[in-house]
Amino acid sequence: MKNDKSDKASAALFSDRNFRWLLSGAVISMLGDQFTLIALPWLVLKMTNDPFVLGTVLALIGVPRALFILIGGAFVDRYSPKRVLMLTKYINTLLLGLLAVLVLTGDLRLWMVYCIAAALGVSTAFSIPSATAILPHIVSLSQLPLANSMMQGIRQLTMVAGPILAGLLIAFSGSSAAQDAHSMQGVGIAFLFDAFSFVLSAWTLAQVAMRRNAASDDSVAQGHIFKSVYEGLHFCWSDKNLRTLFLYVAVVALFIIGPLQVAIPVLATHLDSAAAFGVLMGAHGAGTLLGMIISGGKPNWRAGNLGSTILLLDCLVGALFIPMGYVQLTWQSATLLLLIGILGGFVQLAAFTWIQQRVPLPMMGRAMSVFMFVFLGIAPVSAAITGWLMRSITLEQLFVSCGALLIGIVLVAFATSPMRTISEIRSAPAPDLETK
Repeated sequence: MKNDKSDKASAALFSDRNFRWLLSGAVISMLGDQFTLIALPWLVLKMTNDPFVLGTVLALIGVPRALFILIGGAFVDRYSPKRVLMLTKYINTLLLGLLAVLVLTGDLRLWMVYCIAAALGVSTAFSIPSATAILPHIVSLSQLPLANSMMQGIRQLTMVAGPILAGLLIAFSGSSAAQDAHSMQGVGIAFLFDAFSFVLSAWTLAQVAMRRNAASDDSVAQGHIFKSVYEGLHFCWSDKNLRTLFLYVAVVALFIIGPLQVAIPVLATHLDSAAAFGVLMGAHGAGTLLGMIISGGKPNWRAGNLGSTILLLDCLVGALFIPMGYVQLTWQSATLLLLIGILGGFVQLAAFTWIQQRVPLPMMGRAMSVFMFVFLGIAPVSAAITGWLMRSITLEQLFVSCGALLIGIVLVAFATSPMRTISEIRSAPAPDLETK
């Protein structure tokens, strides 16, 4: 009976033409993004052979993205997620198309890479809140868990398939050590592929009909954009449950993101296997995907309510972190990371969907931008702290400390915060669809 209900829910979701168009465009765009994520570092290292320059380029993408994402959320609520997302797709098409031409013609200079990287960072600051806010405008609230599960699951799959395809393209199109036209041809084609993916995904997005949002047209369109940003921050802070969740997520991310980004590669070297790093990250990615699928397919699986479920699963993650530094074999580490990924993926999707179901549509872009800002702001800080700590403590001590701290955070949150009382809330039904 439950399987029949799940099948009917999936069939109903796929019968929605707007969701089908949105999903198809997302697949194309996400896959194209992976080509740039591989091609850009390869390009910079080919040009300079300097990791510091690569770090500078990545910072020129990351810093503007973090600085402007709250403004991006305000623009999303003022002009609608679809309009903002369409504009970013056109801008990214031009930027990546220009980069591809410069690479293929041999006219690219390092300062041009810096400028294009910064422009991509600003564009991403607007595309992230629009992409995360658009789904509640397309499907009903009851369909959000399954729809999010599909979207995030596809993202995980493209993160596996995309780099492999991009690497093969670059390798077969030109892989010589020298920086010449032949060796850079594959890089240029990879950028060209991503540019084309934005064109195609923009066309699919144009076929999507948005739900009306009269409140956004009346209130958000009035006043200064920074006032809209303030209103978004004030809304998130004044909602006790949103504030509690965001603060909790920020604290947990501080102790989890850094070890995953920095300590896992170090762990792979300790395992003395060239393939260990790929196996470990693959196991974590597969676990995250599985956790999201379970969360989307079983949205009512709760240990009481959403808040207590998050606390319980995070406590288990902390317990799994503690032995990570003591494992001696790759399969042992991969098993632990698989389990951590399953728990983390379940929590991520459940929290993400809860926010979309709780926040009114006129405030969706700003609320999601605040949520994403938590991760974008915490990630580099957590990675930097982890790298600094590993100069003075062992890998075993790091994992034990992070796991114990996470368990401690869960216990404190359970005892002193409203986190354990957070429950799902169903908002009023969404209005009718407007014509394109």
